[in-house]
Amino acid sequence: MADHRLSVSAGVEAAIRRHGEETYPHECCGALVGRDGRVSDVVPLPNTTEEGPRRRFLVRPSDYRDAERCASEVGAELLGFYHSHPDHPARPSQYDLDHAWPTFAYIIVSVAGEGFPRRSADLSRHSADLSRHSAEGATAEGATAGDMTVWYLKDDRSTFDEGTLYHGENSHPDTAQTVHR
Repeated sequence: MADHRLSVSAGVEAAIRRHGEETYPHECCGALVGRDGRVSDVVPLPNTTEEGPRRRFLVRPSDYRDAERCASEVGAELLGFYHSHPDHPARPSQYDLDHAWPTFAYIIVSVAGEGFPRRSADLSRHSADLSRHSAEGATAEGATAGDMTVWYLKDDRSTFDEGTLYHGENSHPDTAQTVHR
């Protein structure tokens, strides 16, 4: 197994969590920009899936190109993507596996609505209750981002390896900012 490590600054972590909370009960998605395993910026992307944004996300080719352009503009590279799992653990789904690209890091943040467990272990235990939860009437108010994990697609594309996510660390003294398109 490869030793996968990713470092996110406090600003990057806060931006990902905020994006997940703001889009709840839908999945958010965005690009991770940086160098050498250090995420310095995020590029929030629109979730354009037609399968229902509550449980799916889609990055269009044009959004991918925009993310690469934003990375180039700040002298960095596209390191991967992030997305949220509303009311579910921060673990990749089969859909995530089926749509992942090699070499990228994939950060997943669990976001729970008011009245739902905040930790992955609790979310797993309460999955039956969560599956009965209706998205109707659910809003971002009261949503809280919980566990945040990073994953890397294995070379044979059979599954993901969980990486090590270093929180609040950055080689630059400035707080990372969201890259605006």
